Amino acid sequence: QVRNDLTGVLYGEDIEISDTESFSNDPCTSVKKLKGNDVRIILGQFDEEMAVKVFCCAYDEEMYGSKYQWIIPGWYENLWWESWINSSQCLSKNLLAAMEGYIGVDFEPLSTKVLKTISGRTPQQYEKEYNAKRADGQSSKFHGYAYDGIWVIAKTLQRAMKYLNATNKHQKIEDFNYTNHRLGKIFLDAMNETNFFGVTGQVVFRNGERMGTIKFTQFQERKEVKVGEYNAVADTLEIINNSIRFQGLEPPKDKTIIQEELRKISLPLYSILSALTILGMIMASAFLFFNIKNRNQKLIKMSSPYMNNLIILGGMLSYASIFLFGLDGSFVSKKTFETLCTVRTWILTVGYTTAFGAMFAKTWRVHAIFKNVKMKKKIIKDQKLLVIVGGMLLIDLCILICWQVVDPLRRTVEKYNMEPDPAGRDISIRPILEHCENTHMTIWLGIVYAYKGLLMVSIAGFAKHCFQASIYFKYIGMSVYNVGIMCIIGAAVSFLTRDQPNVQFCIVALVIIFCSTITLCLVFVPKLITLRTNPDAATQNRRFQFTQNQKKEDSKTSTSVTSVNQASTSRLEGLQSENHRLRMKITELDKDLEEVTMQLQDTPEKTTYIKQNHYQDLNDILSIRNFTDSK
Repeated sequence: QVRNDLTGVLYGEDIEISDTESFSNDPCTSVKKLKGNDVRIILGQFDEEMAVKVFCCAYDEEMYGSKYQWIIPGWYENLWWESWINSSQCLSKNLLAAMEGYIGVDFEPLSTKVLKTISGRTPQQYEKEYNAKRADGQSSKFHGYAYDGIWVIAKTLQRAMKYLNATNKHQKIEDFNYTNHRLGKIFLDAMNETNFFGVTGQVVFRNGERMGTIKFTQFQERKEVKVGEYNAVADTLEIINNSIRFQGLEPPKDKTIIQEELRKISLPLYSILSALTILGMIMASAFLFFNIKNRNQKLIKMSSPYMNNLIILGGMLSYASIFLFGLDGSFVSKKTFETLCTVRTWILTVGYTTAFGAMFAKTWRVHAIFKNVKMKKKIIKDQKLLVIVGGMLLIDLCILICWQVVDPLRRTVEKYNMEPDPAGRDISIRPILEHCENTHMTIWLGIVYAYKGLLMVSIAGFAKHCFQASIYFKYIGMSVYNVGIMCIIGAAVSFLTRDQPNVQFCIVALVIIFCSTITLCLVFVPKLITLRTNPDAATQNRRFQFTQNQKKEDSKTSTSVTSVNQASTSRLEGLQSENHRLRMKITELDKDLEEVTMQLQDTPEKTTYIKQNHYQDLNDILSIRNFTDSK
């Protein structure tokens, strides 16, 4: 009945009862269930013998210490555990360790206030007189309530007699019997009006129940110490200053508090990578200034300055995406983060296509001109190259728009296993991590990677065939190779470190910085060096390359001739000499061919014819090539 009443009171105060366990012999199973249900505050109703068994089980299950609080009856005898320790299976030190900090609840046998009671004595004077009269006789902790109870009876009878004398002269209190309900109600009403200060405190009844004072004791270092009391009449709780000792930094929680903690990008790391990104953008701006300032120089003209500007623009967009990749939930709101998921993907994709689309257009134009075997007039304006880059960007936009409409990127939260609090608090940390994902992420990434990969392979193929046209196409090939390798490595490592935001962001940022920087440097640094050291070296590079190739081929040929018989040696030497002379002639005429080509591309609308001597030069080249091929 006490348990049921307590349950009703707790529910009325909106206190949740997580679990209720009953046991008759072995409490360990019930204690284990309580731990499994994450119960931290335990109210126990058992006698001294069972209390020893319960605390032994609590020690075995580690249900003691700073995370748990046991509340048990406080009416046990002094040093109650010593009488039952032998009946348990745990050591005395283990039992005391599990008992440390429990709170006992019991009624206060005598008031601690130094006030005169209804009898004219203070509670302390009454206790002294009581102990003196009982001598060595057996004591009961209820003697104060018995004493106050006699006063309650006397005061009730006194009020009842006054009421009868005032209302009914014919009925006396002596006429009472247990079937007289009228007198019974008069006695009950008179008792409910009782209100005086007795040796046990303020004596008041509500609904026939005595409202008393509850004391709280705590087990501290093998003894019970009073830590406070509750006055039910005044509904006040008094805690003795600094008397309660909790074994942790704070009172135990009623359950495991799970605190979600966002794994965020380190601010120092974000600052360092942002600084590197800013340096990269400054470098790109310097290249843009160099390209615009020297756009009329022959070397820059030959490299398509408009396409160079697009390469720089693409690099700067790629740099800008790093700032967005470093913004997570610690910097922006959830809604803003979801928007950034889309924006940073668009910026990086468009920047990549702009840079390498322009590179593709450059290599394709040179490839188309120098593979024009029939030497027909072939004019490829920059406007056509811009159309090619625009087409590539249009494909990007189609993919991105379909991605956004059909399966947009959303903010998702990944939760990890709980971890203990590093600060030692009684909470568990559940790390969470934000991601930008959608339903078919693999498919969309596969489409983008396939498109970008095809673009890189095309650039590498054209650059390979254009090595002899200009040494700068060798640098383009190196750029494509390095960017391709770094992108593959970066994508793989980024996927493997998705649960480590700092590592993932560092890898992604460094890959973007490296790819953008190496691309811009390989495209512009050789031009800058050449322009500063030898402005006329644009055509010399090509002639030098042909001369070097000729020397290598002559060396190979002379080596192979040694195996031929002596009769053929003189004839082969003559052919080699003639071949070498004709190749040198080709090298000289190629210079004129480049000049003609540049005139056709720079001012095609003003050039309506080609000079006759140029036709003659072209015919000479074709005839010499045919001759050397047959040789």
